[in-house]
Amino acid sequence: MFGYIVPEKPEMKIKEYELFRAYYCGVCCSIGKRHGQLKRLTLNYDSAFLAVLLSAIAEEQIDVRIKRCAVHPFQKRHIISGSPIVDYASDINIILAYYNLEDKQRDEASFVSSAGLVMLRKDFRRLREQYRDKCEVIERQLDELMRLEKEKCPSMDMAAEPFARLMEEITAYKPVCTDSGREEILRWIGYNLGKWIYLMDAFDDIEKDIKNQNYNPLICQFRYENQDVSEFRQQIRSKVEFTLIYSLNEISKAFELLDIKANKGILENIIYMGMLRKTENTLGIRRCSEVEKSV
Repeated sequence: MFGYIVPEKPEMKIKEYELFRAYYCGVCCSIGKRHGQLKRLTLNYDSAFLAVLLSAIAEEQIDVRIKRCAVHPFQKRHIISGSPIVDYASDINIILAYYNLEDKQRDEASFVSSAGLVMLRKDFRRLREQYRDKCEVIERQLDELMRLEKEKCPSMDMAAEPFARLMEEITAYKPVCTDSGREEILRWIGYNLGKWIYLMDAFDDIEKDIKNQNYNPLICQFRYENQDVSEFRQQIRSKVEFTLIYSLNEISKAFELLDIKANKGILENIIYMGMLRKTENTLGIRRCSEVEKSV
């Protein structure tokens, strides 16, 4: 359910891309330093986006260093070092990776998910104590999501609600929420991010969920009846697109209220272009400009 929040690299300035990668590498290094090198395999772009967003809001004075890392030992990389916000993003990365593996273990009971849970368990238990309030909210929302899945909830909006609330809690990082207005904006960004991620994942997994007979809100709401999967996707595409684009618009409007100066180019690239392109690619939409390019 993770890894959807990506930049539109061809439209990003070289300087901005290097800074974004410095955050990404910073989260990766923080995971390795604080949780163990093997845990770096759980890293995704969503955690880097969280670090960039919260760092910009906090107007954090970042320390960018050039280092070699275990993953790329022959290349020096720019890395954000000594940032509490980057460390928070790395902690959240581990917490969500653990819950995600638990979910996969319930659905598939695979060796990979079992091994991943064993690998992360010690760190997760420590982090759960450190972020007890947040983890309690996350677990309540995941329990609600499990209930809706068991009942085969026939509404994509209702099914997406628990994950939206989960992401809302993660985005509201207390040291950055210096007033109620800022916290409200951050929560609204997180809420719509969560809804967008959940429904993107649902559309992405339609074929797999049909094959494995797993719950999928889109299969239930739009009543899949053993027709061709590509045909089913085509039938529901416009309805899913409407909800996804609405969530992206709400994220954009909330972002504009923050009046961010730092990392602005990076965040605008991801919110206005990267997430939209990811939506189009996942839904299988080709815009006119793309058709013209191919010609």
